[in-house]
Amino acid sequence: MVIAMTAWGASWVNAKVLSNYITAQELIFYRYLVTSVTLIPVLIFLRRSFKIDIKTLALAFLAAIFLVVYSIFFFNGTKFGTSGLGGAFVTTLTPILTFILLVSFFGKQFVKKDIFALILGAIGVATILNVWAFSLKEILVISNLYFIYASISWSFLTITNSKLKSIGHLVFTFYVYIFTTVIGFFITPFESGSIFSMDWIFWVNFINISIISTTFATSIYFVAITKLGTNEASSFIFLVPFNAIFLSWLFLNEPIYITTIVGTILTITAVSMLNNVQLPKLLRRKK
Repeated sequence: MVIAMTAWGASWVNAKVLSNYITAQELIFYRYLVTSVTLIPVLIFLRRSFKIDIKTLALAFLAAIFLVVYSIFFFNGTKFGTSGLGGAFVTTLTPILTFILLVSFFGKQFVKKDIFALILGAIGVATILNVWAFSLKEILVISNLYFIYASISWSFLTITNSKLKSIGHLVFTFYVYIFTTVIGFFITPFESGSIFSMDWIFWVNFINISIISTTFATSIYFVAITKLGTNEASSFIFLVPFNAIFLSWLFLNEPIYITTIVGTILTITAVSMLNNVQLPKLLRRKK
C-alpha cells in the first residue's frame, strides 16, 4: 500500500512532465487505453467476472464523464501550476467536498464534531493556498482554479461510485476506464504526433502514470480493502499528498512551503474526523 500510494503521489509529477509532450485529451486517451488493457490480466488473475448489467454500465459511463472532466483539470492544473500543491490540495479537498455534497443533496447525517471538522478543513485548505499572504485575485489564478474544479469533479465521481451495488469496484473501474478511453478518442485532436517517437523521459513518466500508478496502485488499493477493511485501506490515501509534495521537490525542484505542509496536516485531520478513519498502522508504529 505504501508503494501504491507513492505511485499515486508520483502521478502528479508525471502529469507535469507529460504536459511538455502531449495535450490533456491525448493523455486521457493513451493513459486509459493502456490501463484498460493491462487491467484485464489482473481481473483474470483475481478471478473477477466481467459480467455487468445495463444499469451499472450506465453508471460506469456517467463515472467516465466525471473522470474525463477531472483528468482535464488535473492535467492542466499541473501544467500551469505546481504538482506538489495540486497533489496536496486536490487529495485533501475532495473528501471534504464529497462530504458536503452528501449532506446537502443526498441526506447524509452529520453530528456536531463534523462542523468542527469542516471548519478545520476550511482552515487547512486556506492555509495550503496561503490565503493569508495573497489577495483574492492572486489566489484565484488559473492553476488553482483548475485544482478546485478537479476536486469538484472527483467528488461527483466518488458519489457516483458510491452508488455501485451489483459488482465489485475493480470490475466497475475497468468499465469506467473503457468508457473513458472511448470518450477520450472522440475529444482528442491528436496534434502532438506519434507517442512512439517520444524520448525515454516521456515513456518513463507515461508508464508510471498509466500502469504503475493506475493499474497497479488501483488494484492494490481494492485488494487491500478486502484484506484490511475499508477504513484501514482508505487511511493510506493520506500518504498521497505528502508523496506528491516530496516527489515534486525531488524531481521538479518545486519548493516545499511550510503553509502547504501545515494546511495538508489540518485537512487530513479534518477528513479523518469526517470519515472516522485512523492513521495507517505504519505511521502509528513510528510514534
